[in-house]
Amino acid sequence: MSEDPPGVDVCTPDSAPSKPPWRRTLYACWIAQVLSIVGFSCVMPFMPFYVRHLGVSGEAAVAFWSGLVITGAGLTQALFAPIWGALADRYGRKMMVQRSMFGGALVLTLMGLASNVHELFVLRMLQGALTGTVVASTTLVASITPNHRMGLSLGLMQVAVLTGMSVGPWAGGLVADHWGYRMAFYSAGVLLAIGGFIVLFGAKEQFKPAGAGGQNHGLRQAFGRKGLMALLVAFFMMSLTASFVGPIFPLLVESMSGPDRAASTAGFLMGIAGLAAGLSALGIGLLGDRVGHKLVLVGCTITSAIFAAPHALAQSIGHLIALRVGMGLARGGTMPSLNAIVGQAVSADTYGRSFGNTRIAGGLGMGIGPLLGGLAAAHYGLRMPFVIMSGLLLLNAIILWMWVRPAVAPAEAAEPAPENAGGEEPRAAT
Repeated sequence: MSEDPPGVDVCTPDSAPSKPPWRRTLYACWIAQVLSIVGFSCVMPFMPFYVRHLGVSGEAAVAFWSGLVITGAGLTQALFAPIWGALADRYGRKMMVQRSMFGGALVLTLMGLASNVHELFVLRMLQGALTGTVVASTTLVASITPNHRMGLSLGLMQVAVLTGMSVGPWAGGLVADHWGYRMAFYSAGVLLAIGGFIVLFGAKEQFKPAGAGGQNHGLRQAFGRKGLMALLVAFFMMSLTASFVGPIFPLLVESMSGPDRAASTAGFLMGIAGLAAGLSALGIGLLGDRVGHKLVLVGCTITSAIFAAPHALAQSIGHLIALRVGMGLARGGTMPSLNAIVGQAVSADTYGRSFGNTRIAGGLGMGIGPLLGGLAAAHYGLRMPFVIMSGLLLLNAIILWMWVRPAVAPAEAAEPAPENAGGEEPRAAT
């Protein structure tokens, strides 16, 4: 790894720590993000079974309500993300991470107390309104990371997400099989609370609200009108395809393995996909820093499409294992590449608004995807949605290649972030 240029991570002799201060915040956010994603993802393998446990019967009805329940969080998150983003730019990014962590801890615990599917749906909507740990942590990390380390830092944050996704479904499935669905929700709430305290005491932010002299090089200036629309469509499509088969995959696994241990088997398969993605995310982030994040993003999206379609032909758990590993390796670089494109193109004083606005598109995709996937499964069976998912990924690759053309913020492209007097945050938003 190359040595940082002058002006980055420089500390005074009296206070020089053993590691650059921006990395301390990165590591704290990384650990907290792992815990939060473990918490959120540990309840996903058995969500259709929990819906059934709450009184919904019939395969089509379970698929529909599972999609609706998963949709609720995405839609409300899309509505609230720009609000939280604007507050982050005005009052600080760290407190937004704490809000999302502690809010998630409360809502997940309440989900374990739900007595019917309607209460679960309302709580999922509340989850979307209060949480958003990924975008909150991404905004904080991007705001304190030197520009030439953006791919590395956001790649690490994606490793955190994917590590949590690899551990969470497996652990949640085991807890659900041995101690019941409700205990998994309670355990998830505890993990989110721990993550919130890690950020509270471990992350450092020297935040100063942007004044009249701020750069204000936001998404419109960086991408232009058409490019911004294409970027938002890309975020929407990426989230939609990631969530499209969410309510379907556990049911497909159950059809192959039988009802016994279906939750743990689905969790295992989702976990190995997350593990594969985590292994590839950091390397892909570094590659993007060298050859360009757009080129890497398009390649990963096409490869994901290639592995998605054969799920419709899988006949055994062994087939699913191979496909999930391949798809995980391909998808590991998609979100860090998208976020790095945004982080390098906009100025630091617009990070909260920029990532919040992209989260509108991502949240809508995350919300609509499960609903559309559930409807497709109800009408065409459990396999056809994987073919549809593959086609959507190919369409997204075309959109990315043809219309997403960022123009980097001039001041940040010209030189690395300035040194702070206290040696704390080399890219504080000013």
